[in-house]
Amino acid sequence: MAKQRKVPMRRCIVCQQSIEKKALFRIVRSPEGDVSLDLTGKKNGRGAYLCMNASCVQKAKAKKNSLAHHLGVPVPAAVFDDMMAYLEEHHLYDGE
Repeated sequence: MAKQRKVPMRRCIVCQQSIEKKALFRIVRSPEGDVSLDLTGKKNGRGAYLCMNASCVQKAKAKKNSLAHHLGVPVPAAVFDDMMAYLEEHHLYDGE
């Protein structure tokens, strides 16, 4: 009998739901302090996870900028723009 692999789970910083890691955005703060979107999930640095839906992305930006709080540095607007562009490109934008 083949052993089943454990599916890595992570918690969205906005909605607090535990979801499979591959279904979340990873935003990473590099050791140099640069913040970027990490679609591979393998960049070096401090990471935070967000659901791949527009409402969580918008709440992370608006609600006291919770993403900046988790990473400890200000998050550039370009990171939020990149996430929204990814959602639109992959038809995941929920129109909120």
